[in-house]
Amino acid sequence: MTQPHHRNRHPKYRKKYKIHNWQSYERSLINRRDLTLWLSEDVIESWNSDLDQRIGRPKLYSDLAIETALTLRFLFKLPLRQTEGFLTFIFRLMNLGLNVPDHTTLPRRNSTLKTRLKRVGKPRTLIVPAL
Repeated sequence: MTQPHHRNRHPKYRKKYKIHNWQSYERSLINRRDLTLWLSEDVIESWNSDLDQRIGRPKLYSDLAIETALTLRFLFKLPLRQTEGFLTFIFRLMNLGLNVPDHTTLPRRNSTLKTRLKRVGKPRTLIVPAL
């Protein structure tokens, strides 16, 4: 005999959760959407690309900038335009004068990166191969 569906189970037999530490529970609810992002001075200095490229149009953003934007995109499951807006918002909050890669630049440069970012398995899993 199979077990009955959980949603059809009588309320008397549902599992009850009791909260014993309300202060900690309230703090966890408040901090649920907290986002902390650190950019070191080296990353800020190397955000723009070196202009020593020989052939073609010079790249405006370094590979590190493209990888950072794409990593944030994969972690938060954002479309390209929302990734651009998210990074713009973050840099404005941090009072950084950095330019953000355009939403058309990100997939084009991802195809030329040495490290290819891919989603594997569960949606929250991100694999970044080592250089």
